[in-house]
Amino acid sequence: MNEHDMEKANRLLQSSGFEPAHDLDQAQVVLVNTCCVREKAEQKFYSLMGRLKGLKRKRGLILGITGCIAQLEKEGLLERLPFVDFSLGPSALHRVNDAIAAALEKKKLLDFSDNHDNATLYVRPGAHGRKLRSFVTIMKGCDNFCSYCIVPYVRGREKSRASADILEEIEELACAGVKEVILLGQNVNSYSRETDDISFPGLLERIDAIAGIERIRFVTSHPKDLSPELIGCFGRLRKLCEQIHLPFQSGSTRILKLMNRGYTIEEYRQKVAMLRQRCPEVAITSDCIVGFPGETDEDFRMTMDLVEETKFDGVFSFCFSPRKYARASLLPEPVARDVALRRLHELQDRQKTITLQIYGSMEGSVVEVLAEGRSKNSGAELTGRTRTNRIVNFKGSQELIDKLVDVRIVQGFANSLRGA
Repeated sequence: MNEHDMEKANRLLQSSGFEPAHDLDQAQVVLVNTCCVREKAEQKFYSLMGRLKGLKRKRGLILGITGCIAQLEKEGLLERLPFVDFSLGPSALHRVNDAIAAALEKKKLLDFSDNHDNATLYVRPGAHGRKLRSFVTIMKGCDNFCSYCIVPYVRGREKSRASADILEEIEELACAGVKEVILLGQNVNSYSRETDDISFPGLLERIDAIAGIERIRFVTSHPKDLSPELIGCFGRLRKLCEQIHLPFQSGSTRILKLMNRGYTIEEYRQKVAMLRQRCPEVAITSDCIVGFPGETDEDFRMTMDLVEETKFDGVFSFCFSPRKYARASLLPEPVARDVALRRLHELQDRQKTITLQIYGSMEGSVVEVLAEGRSKNSGAELTGRTRTNRIVNFKGSQELIDKLVDVRIVQGFANSLRGA
């Protein structure tokens, strides 16, 4: 989502005559987009700003901040970083050109949106040059208030984009040569819940009918809102890829209740079973937090049992990070850092083995790959993704780029596949 925000900013800047700089030494304007979901990201941001302070003093460039930290810290951010020219919250990104104009007049522009302004939601980045895959925002914000998460405070409440506008954008992308769209939202499963527009499954059906689009993906799904209707789209809609990101966060129902996730681990298991019954080849990835306040060895064992049983394609796992405004930061029984790290390493090691087993089991099979370009590791190979979102590097000619190619898998690795 942060990447797509920068695509929107790039489109807006280019519309005002700016061109992307190849490096910092050439830049006249530097825009830093921020994330504060975890403490580590926030620490990296302040470290970067320390380096940019010297560059601004030396070259006099315009320096702006956008994203979640801008919204979270508000006026306090510019008190801490007085050398910054402007600061825009996530819902104010559409004002980036106004902010630069103000900076050129030696004025500071602060726009900490109350998240009721939806103009940024409707910015269309378009498809510049040869682009096969494109993000499309369908909604913003979140109403769930998980106890560890600050997204509702920095991104606001759920607001869905009109389906007619979404479909029009995707039709434009298809005409520009885009073959795969990734629908974005903090909780896409609740799309249009606050309106009388079509449902998310209905939206998928409409996109499935758009000529030129060959693949559809979406992120992120909340398990409590994964409906039977949405599950039924897998295997039925030809262009909907056999892949879903479905965060479980913990294998313990007790911890899930403390997280305010709104489902039990048994309900999560049932939905995974329904997905695999409907679409046996579906690849499932997930998110997990270890070391949540009150997590015992038994709770962690339940998490490991779920990982072992479910055989996720991959799990993005992290130690609990207390966040400003999030209720979990006030919970008793914090888990010692060394204990949390030990659990994290155990989970990651096991998941790496599982992923390697899944990828290894594909050896000898033939899969459809969307060839995206030359491999970063070898100029003699092409790279692309399967419908299950697995990266494949394979030998092939330049003429195959931009096309759907059948590739035989000859070797599976921990993070990719090799094809012939």
